[in-house]
Amino acid sequence: MRGRDRQTGKLFSYVSPEALVPRDHPLRAIKLLADAGLDRLSGDFAVLYASTGRPSIPPEKLLRALLLQAFFTVRSERQLMQQITYNMLFRWFIGLAIDAPVWDVTVFTKNRDRLLEGDIARRFLATLLTDPGVSPLLSSEHFSVDGTLIEAWASMKSFRPKDGSGEPPSPGRNGERDFHGEKRSNATHASTTDPDARLFRKSSGQPAQLCHMGHLLMENRSGLVVDTRLTHATGTAERDAAASMLGNRPGRGRITVGGDKLYDTRDFVAEMRRLGVTPHVAQHTNGRRSAIDARTTRHAGYAVSQRIRKRIEEGFGWMKTVGGLRKTHHRGTARVGWQFTLTMAAYNLVRIPKLLTAA
Repeated sequence: MRGRDRQTGKLFSYVSPEALVPRDHPLRAIKLLADAGLDRLSGDFAVLYASTGRPSIPPEKLLRALLLQAFFTVRSERQLMQQITYNMLFRWFIGLAIDAPVWDVTVFTKNRDRLLEGDIARRFLATLLTDPGVSPLLSSEHFSVDGTLIEAWASMKSFRPKDGSGEPPSPGRNGERDFHGEKRSNATHASTTDPDARLFRKSSGQPAQLCHMGHLLMENRSGLVVDTRLTHATGTAERDAAASMLGNRPGRGRITVGGDKLYDTRDFVAEMRRLGVTPHVAQHTNGRRSAIDARTTRHAGYAVSQRIRKRIEEGFGWMKTVGGLRKTHHRGTARVGWQFTLTMAAYNLVRIPKLLTAA
């Protein structure tokens, strides 16, 4: 017989969200890694919060919620709060009971900014890599570097002359603005929406856009991200960021670093050798002489570095398609950089359980 369409009035609080999550669900392994990393950050959290007063959102729950935003490509924090309200999988991962109230989005945002001040995203990325089960997966000798453009949350209409001149857009919500015949550059113009964004062209024939530039340092054994930087978009930013990341590495032994043709300059190669790094960069010989020669390229390790370095694009691809950072929803280098680092920590969390299973 036909079943009756009975409407359930409420879910009782004795229903455990964990019982509804399949035992082989990928988030179970990710949660174990994330919780262990958050436990190691307990001392860092204690410094950021007062010992008295009204309790705020627990930083551990806040970070788990932000990780879910990256895992499931949630467009905004407001939408994230809505999904936490009715999604039991999200509530289980964060640690909220079924009948627990969800935070107001403005309160959530203010608490997120507190973690930004403590640079928690970078510390969380670092503590994931120090996990006893993860550290054996990492190479301490072979690395790769690269950079990518992250479109800024700013319209080209906001790119106005710094001296206040220039015609404003036409009235209306999306007023027109005629740029024909106007020479615009970062020296004379700046975005009124995001002053840290820069007008930059990826290559010849590509349109210029307002953007930031994100940089990654990847270890070559497992392809995990070990460091990040977010800078202004300039022609030398990738080499400067690479030197900064490699200069801050904990060890001081001889290492190699793979890179594309953009890193093949005399200044960069000289800086790498000063830091004790062997530059395995692609040779740029189009109308010029490469900064490296057969003393580097003849070794088999050079070919290996050139092959493996391309795996860094997997991190950039995940960040832009799944992590939601093709175009940032934040403004300013500090906030965009914090989100960039946390998104790459989420990328590592997705990959580490698979690597541990294969090991």
